[in-house]
Amino acid sequence: MRRKSAKIIVPIIVLAAFIALILWANQVEITELVTRTGQTFEKGVVTEIVKDNLQSDGSRSGQQTVKVEMLTGVRKGEIIEMTSSSGYLFGAGCTVGMHVIVMQSVSGETTVSSVYTKDREWVIYIFAALYLLLLCVVGGKQGVKGSLGLIFTFASVIFLYIPLIYRGYSPFWVAVFVCFVTTLVTMYLIGGATRKTICAIGGTVTGILSAGIAAILFSRASGITGYNVSDIESLITLWNVKGIQVGGLLFSGLLISALGATMDVAMSVSSAMDEIVRQNPVISRKELWFAGMRVGRDMMGTDSNTLILAFAGTSTSTLMLDYAYNLPYQQLINSNNIGIAIMQGLAGSYGIVLSVPLTVTLGAVLLAKRKGMAHTTPANTFETDIREETENCLD
Repeated sequence: MRRKSAKIIVPIIVLAAFIALILWANQVEITELVTRTGQTFEKGVVTEIVKDNLQSDGSRSGQQTVKVEMLTGVRKGEIIEMTSSSGYLFGAGCTVGMHVIVMQSVSGETTVSSVYTKDREWVIYIFAALYLLLLCVVGGKQGVKGSLGLIFTFASVIFLYIPLIYRGYSPFWVAVFVCFVTTLVTMYLIGGATRKTICAIGGTVTGILSAGIAAILFSRASGITGYNVSDIESLITLWNVKGIQVGGLLFSGLLISALGATMDVAMSVSSAMDEIVRQNPVISRKELWFAGMRVGRDMMGTDSNTLILAFAGTSTSTLMLDYAYNLPYQQLINSNNIGIAIMQGLAGSYGIVLSVPLTVTLGAVLLAKRKGMAHTTPANTFETDIREETENCLD
């Protein structure tokens, strides 16, 4: 009964503390960097194309003139004539019936409106919901727990990580804290309060810290800092206005990016070692360590490859432009953008590789049975396994 009570009470206490921390972190006044008095973004639906900009070759040039029925805002229910540019970042190729987002400025009876972009809010919600549903259907109980962990991680980044940095705290240490909290909760949801979970948490935290240290060392050796990013001019404004430590954003973002792959490796290795012990309770710690390392080595290559490809994928546009301009090798390899992409990929891979030995070592220490306990009769071991499997099925 005490164990069951603890399983209920402890998560409630942790959740309450997390909610309290989020409420405190978000009690901050955001300084207005750009004057937006009277400007709002409202929903509308296109009712008529007054003047189209579609060319004979299928491309668009200039801007459309359209009529939009406003669905929200002070002009709700009214049909307003406005323009929609043909830009790739703003505007939309409007058709009758299309739902759009309207950028609107209202001053008394005067209204200035233009189509900002296509309304894609519900597309995002539906695709996210379908993914969570698929995760729950395919993964069953573990899929549900994984969904809860994903939602918790997303909430931590949006409602805790960003507000704490905006308050002026160190981005690096805020990222370490958020990674630790999300790792703790996600691993607990997936593995429960078990030794396997402790091993996975230890390996993940070690990997994340290793990635951060590798990035800092790379930064000092190469001269690349958080001030070499492309949007530094806008970030400097934040530093001048709010004192935000913008130089640490690059490294804190690297920790967040590497968290998923590191958790994957640590939990997979820990789970494999736990299963080895279940199948062979008399295995020694030395044998278990070598078995865990063999599993970990197989995962190192694939997960490191995945992480490097993920960072390379986000730099595809830059790589394409560099290739098209036929930049000299020395210019290319020494550019800030390429250096940052390489640092992100390699530092995250350092974290993955170094998380394996600690996870395996913790697993060998915590999971392997002591000599006096290792000689459990096969019958008792079998009955224990059957009982655990039955409980899992009933759950």
